[in-house]
Amino acid sequence: MTEIIKANSDEDKILTEITKRSKAYWGYSDKQIDEWSDLLTITSEYIQSNEVYKLVINQSAVAYYSYFEIENNSVRLDNLFVSPENIGKGFGKILMNDFILKIKQSKKSGIILDADPNAKKFYESFGFTKIGQIETSIKDRLLPIMEFQLDKIVDS
Repeated sequence: MTEIIKANSDEDKILTEITKRSKAYWGYSDKQIDEWSDLLTITSEYIQSNEVYKLVINQSAVAYYSYFEIENNSVRLDNLFVSPENIGKGFGKILMNDFILKIKQSKKSGIILDADPNAKKFYESFGFTKIGQIETSIKDRLLPIMEFQLDKIVDS
């Protein structure tokens, strides 16, 4: 059975593990993952303070996303990670569709995110557009800043 449910604050370690393993899947070195450890760690406090939803298969979390409200009636998609053994099975798409539906139902007008360069095409496939970029700690690596405007969606 597959379902998407709100994460509990005591699931910080499993979500951190999914995050780090998923990031490493894209070819980042162990050294780089260690350098990013603080950025890739999901704490109990983070789960309590933000909207965090996990995709569960047979009672095990295999993927998750998290977001929080920002100015201008928008939200920031902060994380979307799928465990490496489940990448390519459509779970990222399931999570994005769930996320966009939640945001649309909340009457928010837009979504913003900083995409890993490896995920840019994934987000573009949902209608996100690049509106800028930021430098990272890796030389010559830029994170695309992407936006999705929900107020441009017309219900049919």
